[in-house]
Amino acid sequence: MDKAEDLVAEIEALGEKLAKAREMTARRIIGQEAVVDNVMAAMLAGGHALLIGLPGLGKTRLVDTLSTVMGISGGRIQFTPDLMPADILGSEVLEEGADGKREFRFIPGPVFCQLLLADEINRASPRTQSALLQAMQEREVTVAGHAHKMEKPFHVLATQNPLEQEGTYPLPEAQLDRFLLQVDVDYPDRDAERDIILATTGAEEAEAEAVFNTEDLIAAQSLLRRMPVGEAIVEMILDIVRAARPDDESAPEIVRDAVAWGPGPRAAQALMLLTRARALMDGRLAPNADDVTALAKPVLIHRMALSYAARARGDNLAGIIDGVVEGIAPKEAAA
Repeated sequence: MDKAEDLVAEIEALGEKLAKAREMTARRIIGQEAVVDNVMAAMLAGGHALLIGLPGLGKTRLVDTLSTVMGISGGRIQFTPDLMPADILGSEVLEEGADGKREFRFIPGPVFCQLLLADEINRASPRTQSALLQAMQEREVTVAGHAHKMEKPFHVLATQNPLEQEGTYPLPEAQLDRFLLQVDVDYPDRDAERDIILATTGAEEAEAEAVFNTEDLIAAQSLLRRMPVGEAIVEMILDIVRAARPDDESAPEIVRDAVAWGPGPRAAQALMLLTRARALMDGRLAPNADDVTALAKPVLIHRMALSYAARARGDNLAGIIDGVVEGIAPKEAAA
C-alpha cells in the first residue's frame, strides 16, 4: 500500500511540474497547444517526433524553447541535398602529436546532443537520412568501426515539408517507424496569429526558463513506465492497431480495400507510452479511452500506406484511421 501511495504522490508532483513546463512553453509558442502537448508527450515517452508543416510555422522555435524548458542541450542540423552522413555523425581525423606520434581522434558531429532538431529532413538524400537510424534506435553511432554512445536522454524532433513540394525525398518506412508519432503543424487561427505578431515584433520577447533538468527528465521517463494501465485500455490499443492491418482478420472492409500495409508492434508500444504521457500531463493517475482515441491518428498515420487504387480514388489515411477508431472506441469505453 505504501508503494502505491508513493507512486500516486510522484505522479501528482510530476503532473504539477509538467503543467508549469507547458505554461512556460506557451510564453513563446502561441496557438499551438496540441502540437506542444504531443511533442512533450513524445519526450516523456523517451522517443522522437516527426513535425509536418510548411516553413514559418514555428517548428524551429518550438524545439529551441523545449530544450530550454526541459533543461537539456539542443542541437540543429539543416538537411540539404548535399549533406553527407559524416556531417551528422562526425568523423575521425589523423592528428600528429608533439612527439611525432600519429593517431586518429574522433570529432563528434552535431548529432551528439540531447534534443536534436533535424530541420527539413526530407530535403536530404536517403543515404543521409539513414545516418540517423542507428542514433535514434540504439542511442549510439558507429564511425570507422568504433561505437560512440549518445548522451541520455536523446530525442530527435525532425521537421518535414509536405511531400508534394518539389525537391523532397520521402522518408523510408524503416525510418518513419522510429518516430513515436507524427505531429501536424497547421496555420494558427486569426486570434492566435494576432497574438503571435504582437508578441514577436516588439522591443522585447518573452523568454523561457528551465523547469526540468536532465535528471528530472530521465526520472519522469522512468515514472511514466511505472504508471498502471487498465486491461480495457490495453485491449483497446491492441484492437485499434491490429484493425489497421489489412491482412488481419479484425480489419474492417475500409482497411482491407484501401491500405497496402499497416502498423507493426512498435505502433502499439508507442500508443501505450503516449497514452500514459497524456494522462501524466493532465494530472491523471492512469490513461483512459479518450487518450487512446486522441493519439491513435498521430501514432498510426505515418506507419500506414494507401494502396495504388486507394490513392487513385483520392482516399486519405486520416479518414480511414478515424473510421477504425470509431468502430472500436465506443465498445471499449463502455466496458
